[in-house]
Amino acid sequence: MASDRYSNPLTERYASAEMSRIFSADFKFGTWRRLWLALAEAERELGLPIPDEAVEAIRAHLDDFDLRRAAELERQLRHDVMAHVHHLGEQAPGARAIIHLGATSAYVGDNTDLIQHREALKLVARRIAAVVAALADFARRYRDLPTLGFTHFQPAQPTTVGKRATLWIQDLLLDLEEVEFRIATMRFRGVRGTTGTQASFMDLFEGDGAQVERLNRLVAKKMGFEQVYGVTGQTYTRKTDYACLATLAGVGQSASKFANDVRLLSHLKEVEEPFEEHQIGSSAMPYKRNPMRCERINALARHAIVLSMDPAFTAAQQWFERTLDDSANKRIAVPEAYLAIDSVLLLMHNVAGGMVVYPEMIRRRLMEELPFMATENLMMRAAKRGGDRQDLHERVRVHSIEAGQQVKQHGRPNDLMDRIAGDAAFGVTRAELDEDLRPELYVGRAPEQVDEFLEEWVAPALARYPEAARDAAPELRV
Repeated sequence: MASDRYSNPLTERYASAEMSRIFSADFKFGTWRRLWLALAEAERELGLPIPDEAVEAIRAHLDDFDLRRAAELERQLRHDVMAHVHHLGEQAPGARAIIHLGATSAYVGDNTDLIQHREALKLVARRIAAVVAALADFARRYRDLPTLGFTHFQPAQPTTVGKRATLWIQDLLLDLEEVEFRIATMRFRGVRGTTGTQASFMDLFEGDGAQVERLNRLVAKKMGFEQVYGVTGQTYTRKTDYACLATLAGVGQSASKFANDVRLLSHLKEVEEPFEEHQIGSSAMPYKRNPMRCERINALARHAIVLSMDPAFTAAQQWFERTLDDSANKRIAVPEAYLAIDSVLLLMHNVAGGMVVYPEMIRRRLMEELPFMATENLMMRAAKRGGDRQDLHERVRVHSIEAGQQVKQHGRPNDLMDRIAGDAAFGVTRAELDEDLRPELYVGRAPEQVDEFLEEWVAPALARYPEAARDAAPELRV
């Protein structure tokens, strides 16, 4: 890495080598050459006079391009695609006459972009599945550990630690469905010519439109696509870039919500992200255990979410069959969105695979609030014994306000149960009230919901990604 120029933190610090490779020069220009090979093969198979030797000459030079030579040619020609056409022609002179035959720059540029989308989405799907597997293990382990629920970040009816984890998982499963939809419906631009009319190929095949369409389908099949766009201009519709990045933004939303929850739980000292033996939380405050992994998830997810706006504006601003104001923008926005989400999911897997739970802190906070939540059951029981429900409600309200004042104004323990035990209208002893304050009585079907969710929703999803379910939580990349 050169130290005298800017380097992208996504590739240097955060994203995986796998995702970086998909958007690398090697992948891009190797794919260009494979597209030229597929075009030459298909044109020959459909009757054009292309020598076998020309096809084999291209095949012999799929990955041995010289980027410095290509750059020299681009400086002369001021055209990136033609620089690589000339470079391949130098390496494979026997194919020089038929390289790029009938094609325009968008043939290699746009089709490669679509292949990158497809391959990157496949990696994102695997990353999501790995996180789901880790969170499923966590949910299963803590399926029945009662914890205080929160609405508006105010104490609410108890749930379980495992049930809360299923909410994180469900968001990711919805993201996985959308990623899979994008992969399943990904279309190939195909061989369309300069404005999408296929005029150059009609000339090559002497006006035989059926052969031209066979060529279109055959090249798509050679590159692994079952579907092609019904029509295109010079480029595939830029709405595709937006759709894919919007899907990535959805993943970012789910990850950021998870990270926020863990950060809040860390503040409450109930659940923490992994913290290594020699990790330093603060340069000034040695005792701190800052949730830096989750904070990084939030930061990178925010970047991916914002990047989804780039292709939205690009798609909105395209003129007629094509303008070039998309190119510079998409070279930055599309790769960075994938790299950011790859980074986010690696971090999320790391956190999900090593979260630390503190049951005693969870119980302590729950028991501080549980007396307030038990009052509904107490009212119903007293009413069955002949009490006036409206009178009981008013008594609970008054006792609760007074108990709350003792806690908030004086820092004293919650004495609501003592107050109710001392009120003859309820006809209940302190021992009976203690029996009513067992947390498991207030979590409803949360443990069973965890079991059902893991079996009915998670297991089928993970079955599609057996290798991801076995992936170990990745090491944190500084």
